Amino acid sequence: MPIKVVKFGGSSLADAEHFKQVAQIIRSDPARRYVVPSAPGKRIKEDTKVTDMLYRCYELIRAREPREAIDRLYGQITDRYNGIIAELGLSFDLSGELEYVKNAMLHASGRDYAASRGEYLNALILAKYLKFDFIDAENIIYFKDDGTLDEEKTNDAVAAELSQHTHAVIPGFYGVMPNGTIKTFSRGGSDITGSIVARAAKADLYENWTDVSGFMMADPRIVKDPCIIQEITYRELRELSYMGATVLHEDAVFPVRTAGIPINIRNTNRPDDPGTMIVAHPSGFDTEKVITGIAGKKGFSVLTIEKDMMNSEIGFGRKVLEVFEENGISFEHLPSGIDTMSVVVATSALEGRRDRLMQSVARMVRPDSVFIEDGLALVAVVGRGMIKAKGTAARVCDALARADINIRMIDQGSSELNIIVGVSEDEYEDAVNAIYGEFVK
Repeated sequence: MPIKVVKFGGSSLADAEHFKQVAQIIRSDPARRYVVPSAPGKRIKEDTKVTDMLYRCYELIRAREPREAIDRLYGQITDRYNGIIAELGLSFDLSGELEYVKNAMLHASGRDYAASRGEYLNALILAKYLKFDFIDAENIIYFKDDGTLDEEKTNDAVAAELSQHTHAVIPGFYGVMPNGTIKTFSRGGSDITGSIVARAAKADLYENWTDVSGFMMADPRIVKDPCIIQEITYRELRELSYMGATVLHEDAVFPVRTAGIPINIRNTNRPDDPGTMIVAHPSGFDTEKVITGIAGKKGFSVLTIEKDMMNSEIGFGRKVLEVFEENGISFEHLPSGIDTMSVVVATSALEGRRDRLMQSVARMVRPDSVFIEDGLALVAVVGRGMIKAKGTAARVCDALARADINIRMIDQGSSELNIIVGVSEDEYEDAVNAIYGEFVK
C-alpha cells in the first residue's frame, strides 16, 4: 500500500470544526497513515495561537508574576483544549496531562518544553479522535549536544517505531537533547518533523496541509491574486524561501529531498484543489510564464569599493572578504565591475561595525574610495524555464524601466535559475508588481 505522511498546520487545527475537516481528509485516502499536527492556531484574526500563549505563560513564570495571572492565562489554554474535546464529542479526559504540563512549567522545565506542549496536547486529541496510535516525538527525534538534529539516529529511531504502527499521530516541532530535556526546532518546525517522518517511512508523498491552495508566484500582500505554482523544484523552492517566501519552512525540504520524496502543499479548507507539487525532477515548465516565482526582502546595504586597475590586482577580492570574515559578517551578493566591487549585506549586520569595517577595508586594499549605501531591497526572479528562454534578464530590466524604477544592482547565477535585482526599498512593491506583470499576463 502507498504511504503518505500528512502534516497539518495550526490554522488547520484551530478548533473542533477544523479537526473534523482534517479527519475527513485523512479518512478519504487509506494511504494517509502518519499524521504530524501543529498546535492550535488562530480561530479568527484577533485570536492568539496556543504556542504564543504557552510562551507568554513561561515568561510570566520566569518573571515571578502573581500566581493568579499565571493561572488565568493557563486557564485559557486549558479551556481551548477542553472546548475542542467537548465539541468533538470525545470521551477523553485531558485534565491529568494539562495539570502535569502546568506543574512542569512552574518548576522550571524550560522555554522549549513550554512551547512544545501545544503540539503534544493537540496530537493526543487528534490521535484519540482518529483512533490512531500516539507516538511522542520525544522518544524518536534526537538532537546533538550543539542543538543540531542528529539525523541518522533520528531516522533509524523513527523508522523502527513506525514499523510497529499501521497508523499514528506524531506531534511536530520538538525532540529531545542528550540530557533528556525537550528541544524545539525553530518556528515552523512542524514542517521539519513531517519531512523527517516522511523520509523514515519511505513515503510515496509528503502532504503539507495549510490554509492556502499552494505556493503562490508572488506575495499576495503585494500582488493581487497571484497565480498558484503548480510544480516547483526543491532548488527553486529554496531560492524563493531564502528570499522571503514563507509557505514551507526551508529546512523541511532536506530530509525528503535526500530521499527523493515529493511534497504536496494543500489547502485544508479547499481539499479538492491540487495545490503545489515540490519535486526533484520537474515534468517541464510553463512556456507562457517562463519564471516560477518572485520573492524578495528589504533591509540590505551595499559596501562599494572603487579602485583603478583592481581587476589586475591578485588577491583583491580575497582581502576584502577576509575583512568581512574578521568582523563576523556574511555577504549576500558580490556584483562587480572592472574597477568596482560591491558587497551586499543585511543592514542589521552592520550595526556597531560600520566604521571599523570601512577602515579595515581601506587599510587592507587601499581603494580610491569606499562607501556604504543603505535602503536596498532585493527581488529574486526564480525559474528553471529561464535557461531555455532567451532575453529573460532583458525583460526584467525592461519591466522595471517602464515602471520608472532604477536598478541599483543585478546578479544572475551561472545556473540561470535566478536573477537578483536590487532596488530602493521605497520602490520594492512596485518592482515586484512590474516584474509579475511582465511574465504573468
